Amino acid sequence: MPELVLQLTRAGFLALLWLFVLAALRVVRSDIYAASGLRVAVPGGFRKGGKQLAKGKTAKQLVVTHGALTGTRISLDGRPILIGRADDSTLVLDDDFASTRHARLSLRGSDWYVEDLGSTNGTYLDRAKVTAPLRVPLGAPIRIGKTVIELRT
Repeated sequence: MPELVLQLTRAGFLALLWLFVLAALRVVRSDIYAASGLRVAVPGGFRKGGKQLAKGKTAKQLVVTHGALTGTRISLDGRPILIGRADDSTLVLDDDFASTRHARLSLRGSDWYVEDLGSTNGTYLDRAKVTAPLRVPLGAPIRIGKTVIELRT
């Protein structure tokens, strides 16, 4: 094989390898910024776009803010909300990163709690992995796979 063809093949392979590495870094970067850029924790609640979200009010809706179902709203009536890929879930996710029975939101007293149901990829409440039932403040992002949901008034 001529030396020029061999060198061009090596250079092409190296270029493809670097393109793959840069694409992987771009995906990781977008995941990190998507998780961290949604809300800023401040004393007394969460803030988005310079607005303090109300504390002490009762959640009336579950809203999908990012993902394939963006804009979907579910009225909260006190019954538990099951989230996952199963057809009988309250919020059915068409997401490869969501488990069949991924998470549950349930009302305890006047507060809503999120719990992970043993999912493969985990459930995150404002960048913290949910390992036990956690109280969900209004406006706090809950990430399940590529889907982000929030409790709102």
